[in-house]
Amino acid sequence: MAKIETMKTIILGAGITGLSMARLLQNAHQEVIILEKEATIGGIAKTKQIGGTTYHPVGGHCFNSKHPDVMAFIFKILPPDQWHKITRCSKIDLNSYEVDYPIEFSIQQIYHHDKELAYNIVEDFLSTNDNGQYSNLEDWFRKKFGNTLSELYFIPYNTKIWGREPREMSSTWVETKLPIPNKKAFIDGLLTPMRDTMPHSWFYYPNSNNQATLINALADQLTIKTNTAAKSIERHNGKWLINGEYEADLLISTIPLNILPSLIKQTPDVILNAAKKLQYNKVSNVLWESQPTNKTWSYHPLKSTIFHRYIHIGNFFSPTQNYTITEAIGERSYEEMVEYGKRDPFLITPIDYNISEHAYVVYDENRDQAVATIQNYLKQIGLISIGRFGQWEYFNMDVCMKQAINTYNELSQRTNDCIFD
Repeated sequence: MAKIETMKTIILGAGITGLSMARLLQNAHQEVIILEKEATIGGIAKTKQIGGTTYHPVGGHCFNSKHPDVMAFIFKILPPDQWHKITRCSKIDLNSYEVDYPIEFSIQQIYHHDKELAYNIVEDFLSTNDNGQYSNLEDWFRKKFGNTLSELYFIPYNTKIWGREPREMSSTWVETKLPIPNKKAFIDGLLTPMRDTMPHSWFYYPNSNNQATLINALADQLTIKTNTAAKSIERHNGKWLINGEYEADLLISTIPLNILPSLIKQTPDVILNAAKKLQYNKVSNVLWESQPTNKTWSYHPLKSTIFHRYIHIGNFFSPTQNYTITEAIGERSYEEMVEYGKRDPFLITPIDYNISEHAYVVYDENRDQAVATIQNYLKQIGLISIGRFGQWEYFNMDVCMKQAINTYNELSQRTNDCIFD
C-alpha cells in the first residue's frame, strides 16, 4: 500500500471525529498529535460513571452504519465479538397511548385509539402535493406527511427539540435523518404490519456496557494532550503554530465553527460575522432509576412536559438495567428537570444531572450561507474543519467517522493511497 506524504499533523479535538482522523493517519505512519481542551476524551459521545452505572451526559451514542467502510474501520479497532446487538424499540407518546416510531407506519395503532384521527392522517397523506420545493422545515413536513400528521407529531416535536418553530428553520438536513415513505410504502403500512427499517433499527453497544470502550480503543497509542485548549492559531514560516508552541504541517480542526474563526489570527471581519450567525442548542439531562421497560427511546411531542425524549440507556446494556435519561433542550435547572420527571411514575429516582454546551446545530435561515462563507475561507488558508460542529451538520457518530475516512482518502489521493485497499 502506498503512503501519503509524511507530515506532522495536529488535530484539534478528541471527539469521535478527531480520534478517527488521528487513528487513520497514524495507521498510515503519520506523526499526529491531538489537542483536547477537556480532561476527558470522547467529545459529546463520552460517558460518565456514576454509582453502579455508566451513561452518556449528552444523548445516547450507539453504533451502526450503512457505510461498509465505517463498519470495517470500527470492527478492526474493536472486533465484533466485543459488541452485543440490540433491536431498536422506539415509541411516541400521544398522551393517552403510545405508538411505534416511525409514526407514519403506525396508523393502524392510531386507528385502534382514534378512528377519525387515523382517517384524517390517511386522507391528508394521500392528497399531499410534494413539488420538491420547500420554503422551510414546516413546509417540508406538510408536503411530505400532510397537515394532520405534521400537526400531531412533526411540528410539535421539532419545536421542542430545536427550541424554535419549524417555519423558522431550513429543511436541508432532514432527509438524511428521517425515514421518508412514499405513498406506496405508506399504503403498505396501512395494510400490513410494518417495522422500522432505518439503518439504526438495530445497533451495537460494547459488551462492557460503556461506550468509553470504543473511545479508548480509538485512542489507543495516540498522542493526546488533554486540558490543552487551542487559544491561538497562526501561520508561521510555512507551518501551523498553535498557542505559539505546537507546530504542524497539516491542521485539522473539530472545534465548533462558531468558535474556530476567532482563534485564527487576522481572520477577516466577514468571516467572524458569519461565525456569529451560527446557532446551536444546549441540552439538559437527568439520569434516573426507572421502571422496567423494553423501550430504547421514547419521543414526547406533547407540551405537558419539557422533555423531548427519554433514552432508556439501561436497555443498551447486557444484561439490561433500569436506567433512563430524560432530555430537554436548553439550560434547565436541576429542580425543574426533577419536578417534571416526578410527574411521570415511570421515573423513580434522579441520579445525576448535566448541561451540555454544544449539543445540536440549528438549521436556521442563516446556517447555509454562514457555513459556506467560513468553509471557503478555511479552504483558502489550508485548514480542514470536519465533524458535527466542525461542519455544522447534524451528524450521528458513524457519519463523523465517515467524514474522517473521506478526509483521509482525499489527503491520500496524491499517491492513490487508501486505508482500505
